[in-house]
Order: sequence, then C-alpha cells, then structure tokens
Amino acid sequence: MLLREYGRKHSGALKVRDFDFEVKAVGDDGTFSGYGSVFGTVDSYGEIVAPGAFTESLAEIAAKGRPVPILWQHRSGEPIGAWTNLKEDQRGLFGDGELLIADVAQAREAHALAKRKIVTGLSIGYWVRESSYDEKTGIRTLTKLDLVEISLVTFPANDDARVESVKFKLAHGELPTEREMEKYLREVGFSKSKAAGFVAHGLTELRRRESDRDPANNPGLKALSDTLAGFSLKSA
Repeated sequence: MLLREYGRKHSGALKVRDFDFEVKAVGDDGTFSGYGSVFGTVDSYGEIVAPGAFTESLAEIAAKGRPVPILWQHRSGEPIGAWTNLKEDQRGLFGDGELLIADVAQAREAHALAKRKIVTGLSIGYWVRESSYDEKTGIRTLTKLDLVEISLVTFPANDDARVESVKFKLAHGELPTEREMEKYLREVGFSKSKAAGFVAHGLTELRRRESDRDPANNPGLKALSDTLAGFSLKSA
C-alpha cells in the first residue's frame, strides 16, 4: 500500500512551517493582511497542506473567543500581536494581523523591520491531527491541523533551522520526511549516494514501523537521534 494514513492526535512535537511574507502592506498603525499558509504547494520538507486542513481548528478557536497570537520568532514568551478574521479560501489560510505597537516594545521593533522588508517571513506553529503519506512520491499531505500561532520570522526555511528541526524531531520521537532527511544528511557532509541510500533503506523501514508503536518509545528513533546529534552544518 503506497498511501499510509496517520491519525494520532497531536503526535510528536509542535511543528512549524515557513512561508515568504505575503502581505499587501504593513500599515503605519501596525495592521496588515496576508496568507499564513498556501494550499497544494510542496515545501522543502516534502509536505503539502490540503484545503480544509484548518477548518475544525478555526471553528474551535472562534468558539473560545481567543485570537491566534502573532509571536516573534516562535518565542512563546514574546507575543507581539494578534490575528483576526482567519479563514480558508481557495488559495490558503488568510487573515488580518495587528502588531501592538502602542503597547509592546518588541512589536514596535518588528513593525519597523517589516516596513523596511528586513523581516520577510511568516511561519505557522501547529499540531498535526491527521495526515497521509505517499510512499511512492515521498510527499506527506497534512489533512487536519491544529493552528497554535503564526510568527514573524527573519529567515523563512533557512538551512540552520532545517538542520535543527531534524534533530529536534528525532529527539522527540518523530520522523522527518525523506526529502528533509536527505537534505539534512547532504548538509552535514554525506555524499548524495550515501544520503539517498540511507533514506531509501533505513528511514523508509523506520517509517513503516512508526505507526505500529509509540514513537516516543521507539528504540530505532532513539539510536538514530543519538548518532546524528553531534552533526552540524559543513563549514563553507
């Protein structure tokens, strides 16, 4: 079977997904609007967000009457504003953001940087409720997500963030995608053939076993995490 379904609620660690900062304009009052997520686009991790992935989460957020926070660089202790009117359209997840520039010092700094286009990234933090994985294409489709926050970030999808993300996933019992793992291995010094060989055999086998046991107690993942923990990016 090429397509595998995963439906464990909130499995693994909180995940992030980066995008270019797609906003119409950042107003002098700190308001802006734009897409925090786009449907149907394969990202650098080999994942796609499916239309409707946020439907249930948005309904639950609306019922609670609490806005989705804008965080600075995914730092939970540094909220700088709030998202309102979040909704799905044909393209993706669209909403209005407001930086609290009158009350929060970091929001004023973020506003100045965004106005000058120094800060150019949006990144969502979310839990995966449901997803499917196509073993033939190596693409994971995210079909149901819990939206937690949408951050302003300086570098969307930079190499260091990708490498640390792989380490973090393994340390917390979660497997990276095949594409993500191969990029990671290439970045830390493995040849293309060795990286591809590891992904084709070792990672694929671990993925097949992942749904059959608690990933947090998977000895294979722990061994892989321990082995790769000491690797870092190659020097230029």
